[in-house]
Amino acid sequence: MKVSAIVVAGLISFPFAGVSAQGVNDAQIASIVVTANQVDIDAGKLGISRSTNAQVKAFAQLMVTDHTGVNKSATDLAGKLKVTPQDNPTSQSLKSGGDKNIAHLKTLKGTAFDKAYVDHEVAYHQQVIDALDNTLIPGATNAELKALLIKVRPAFVAHLEHAKHLQSSLAKES
Repeated sequence: MKVSAIVVAGLISFPFAGVSAQGVNDAQIASIVVTANQVDIDAGKLGISRSTNAQVKAFAQLMVTDHTGVNKSATDLAGKLKVTPQDNPTSQSLKSGGDKNIAHLKTLKGTAFDKAYVDHEVAYHQQVIDALDNTLIPGATNAELKALLIKVRPAFVAHLEHAKHLQSSLAKES
């Protein structure tokens, strides 16, 4: 079983909105977490290769590094618990949104790329935090899964604040 992702970077519409805590099980939560992380890793890799702004590149590298670490924790826990992530409409929507975001970002260059990448990171991290608070943490029934979600939440808050700061900095440059 391979689990490999949790924060997201790439939604045109945010699929977390319609998911309730009662509507997901641990296997579905694992899939959402994995997919969300992988989407942000993929966008971060594109940010590293496409951005010409040192601050944006550094942020993108941080996203890749941090979300890869969360993926490893999620993979290790899923293996220990013998939980196979279960594909579901939310994880499918995350993947689709991530693919759309990457396709859109690939059409942009320079400051337009940087702005679109960072704007998306701000919106996406807020949605992930909301999903953690309202769906994923309350919906997790396994204590270790719930503990992992609670443990990683502060990193998402820090990412959101970093992205907002970067967004403000980019707005001043334009």
